[in-house]
Order: sequence, then structure tokens, then C-alpha cells
Amino acid sequence: EKIYQTSGHLEAYSEMMYSPMDIDGQNYRVKPMNCPAHIEIYKSHTRSYRDLPMRYCELGTVYRYEPTGTLHGMFRVRGFTQDDSHIYCTIEQLSAEVEGILDLVDFLMTTFGYQYKVFLATRPEKSIGTAEEWEWSTKALREALDRRKMIYEVDEGGGAFYAPKIDIKLLDSLGREWQGPTIQVDLNLPKRFNCTYIGSDNAEHRVVMVHRAVLGSMERFIGGLVEHYAGAFPTWLAPVQAIVLPVSEKFNDYAKKVHQTLRQEMFRTQIDMSDDKIGAKIRRATMDKVPYMLVVGQQEQDSGQVAVRTRKGDQLGVMTLEAFIEKIGQEIRSRSL
Repeated sequence: EKIYQTSGHLEAYSEMMYSPMDIDGQNYRVKPMNCPAHIEIYKSHTRSYRDLPMRYCELGTVYRYEPTGTLHGMFRVRGFTQDDSHIYCTIEQLSAEVEGILDLVDFLMTTFGYQYKVFLATRPEKSIGTAEEWEWSTKALREALDRRKMIYEVDEGGGAFYAPKIDIKLLDSLGREWQGPTIQVDLNLPKRFNCTYIGSDNAEHRVVMVHRAVLGSMERFIGGLVEHYAGAFPTWLAPVQAIVLPVSEKFNDYAKKVHQTLRQEMFRTQIDMSDDKIGAKIRRATMDKVPYMLVVGQQEQDSGQVAVRTRKGDQLGVMTLEAFIEKIGQEIRSRSL
């Protein structure tokens, strides 16, 4: 528990933390954030300016006592895993680090097919640190956004209790906003934990800490993707990319060969060898939103081909398996939406 006294969590965030557990006379807490643990790793050795920037990343599970009324499916939960990263750098390196994160955010959100809004969240009423530290950190984020020519709004008082942040809100296909990536420039935690490095002048200097989560909560991000695409994921993202549908039992062996070939090419495929008629198989695959259905019957078996149709009902005709592999492979490699 002492680490959260040092970090300020008990002072400014205790209502979101679970109660302490007494183990052999020592109070323990399940972690609400990964930052203090990463700071301990940084402090485990004396650091030089030649070591910086140092970037730690963890798929870390955290636990927060969210009020019952705010819990909502996969979007607001009490235990979740996030791609939590902390960067330790000099003041001179800060701009490049923040701008690099903004580039990564834009690349990933564009790849996943999201439009997004950007907010600069400033000091909240309940916070730690001096006005000068908050002003400097906020200015650093603002200048990074300006250099990247990003359009943003100011969210007054929306920052974390220890640092201002850039908040990215993702827009789904219905125009709804979901919490997305966050970037925070933090002078307070390095000060509280005395995180330093030895500079080129052989003197100690305080390090600057950048908090970064791009996907954020894995649960929330996956839930958002399901909502965004209504389950009809792009082929590269679909859990099942193609399904082989034999017209009847006597074509099962050929269907197995097609399925095996696709699996060997590392495509995520299934095969439906149920006794249902082909129409029922197609309806089921369509309801499951599988991007491609490969129907195989007498003609396809005799010619060594497949009849391809999409979940939208488009008939792409009969083609060789090699031609289909090239088509779907190109779609996946390009991450086509």
C-alpha cells in the first residue's frame, strides 16, 4: 500500500481503489494502475542520459472500483487489461516521443477503420503537483498537437489527477463516441518517486514520464469493434475468414482437401459438414457474418475449383482455389476495410 501513498493514489484516487487486504500485518492493494510498478523498474538501476528514452510496455490487468451504476457490458468493467506503456525521457526528447505516439495512434485507428476526435484534457479540481508543472506539461501536449496540425478541443478539468492528457474519442459507424487512446505528460510521479538520470554534465536531472495507452482497455476496444462493424469484420480481422460448404455428404472429402489447403496457407477457416441442405448452411454462415463461403459440389470437385460467394450475397463465380487464395491473401495483406 505504501507505493500508492507515494504515488498519490490514496490521496486523490482512493474511491476508485479496492479496500486493503491485511497479509501478515502488511496492507496490500490490487493495482488500479501500472505506473508505480513501472517506476520501480526504472528506479532499479542508476540511469544515464545515454539510456534514454526508455520505453516500458505491459499488457497489464488493473482493477478499479467503478460505481455499480456506471458498469456497462465490456465498455465499463472493474477488471480489465490494457496496453499500458510508460516512456522515460529528457525534456529535449519529449516532443519527438509524443509526436511518435500521435503517429502510432493515427496509423492504428486508421487501420481499424475509425474516425476520431482529439481532446486536450487539462487539470482537474482534485489533483497533485504545482501549477507550474501542470502548465508546462499541458503546453508540451498542446505544442505536439499543433506541430502535427491536429484539430482538437480543450476538455477543461478532464485530465488525470497527476497529469494533463491527450484523449482520443473513437467514432463508431453510428456516430457514437468511445474512449480511445490516451497520452499523458507527467512531471508529478517522477518528482514523488525521485526518478532521475545522470546527464552529460555528470549531474542528476529529473526524468520526464509519458503515459501511453493506444488500444486502452482490451475489453472495451474489442467491444467497440463489434459495435462499429456490427460483427461483420473486415476479412483481415474476421475470426473466421472463409468457410467451406459441401453441397452434400459425398463431397465432404473434397471439402476437407479445400479446407486443409486454406489452413496450410494460414487462413482462419472452418468447414460445415452437417446434414443440413446447402441453403441452410449458407444462411447460417451469412448470419455468422463469415466474409467468404466456398460452395463445393459435383462441378467444383470435377474441376478442382470452388464457387465463391460473400456474406452480402454476391456471387463471385467459380474459380480455382489458387485464384481465391491470391484474392483473399491480397485483401488481408492490405488490411482492406
